[in-house]
Amino acid sequence: MMIKERTVLVTGAGRGVGLATVGALLERPHVQVIAISRNTAALDDLARTPFGKRLVVGALDLLAPGAVDEVRALVSGRRLHGLIQNAGVLHNVAMGGHQRSALERLFATNVWLPLELAQALTNELKGDPPGHIVHIGSMGGFQDSAKFPGLIAYSASKAALACVAQCLAEEFKELGIRSNCLALGAVDTDMLRAAFPGFQAPISAKEMGSYVAEFVLTGHKYFNGKVLPVATTTP
Repeated sequence: MMIKERTVLVTGAGRGVGLATVGALLERPHVQVIAISRNTAALDDLARTPFGKRLVVGALDLLAPGAVDEVRALVSGRRLHGLIQNAGVLHNVAMGGHQRSALERLFATNVWLPLELAQALTNELKGDPPGHIVHIGSMGGFQDSAKFPGLIAYSASKAALACVAQCLAEEFKELGIRSNCLALGAVDTDMLRAAFPGFQAPISAKEMGSYVAEFVLTGHKYFNGKVLPVATTTP
């Protein structure tokens, strides 16, 4: 059976789950990856491995003016089979310390940027098989999940991202583009350690990266417009 080539774009690919997902995708010989991050040191190391021929690295601050256009330029007309919206920032602030500028940056990164990228890459995602947009959410933004002090704004941004994922499924219905959100639980990453010092996550970034890689390639066959919890513990 001939395996068709696939191209997947991953944002926030420089570390943690994003980097692990890139590595897991590159283990599949038929997948090309476009990886975007502000810090590309680890990605540059991957590019020097035998997998590197199938890796395109973009050093970008996605909130910078013109960044979305630069992403399209990196895609360079390729058919995109997957878009993993992993770029995100943590906001852990005690009540009384919230400031509008930080909140605006948080929502710009965690909510509006995924919408802008999905809109900009519509033509590259549509086709057969359907392009699959996977938004990396959080159990913090999952309805009726446990909530924690200091994470009110972060959790609200991830709840909004989940809604964006569901709405995009409707917006793209006629084009056949699929959109889902994975609400991740505790994964052993720098971000989790910053949010919950001393907590030992039961799942490694590598394990979760393998799951996300498989989901972006096959999940469109079974899900669309869904927010799916991927968690074994709280947090």
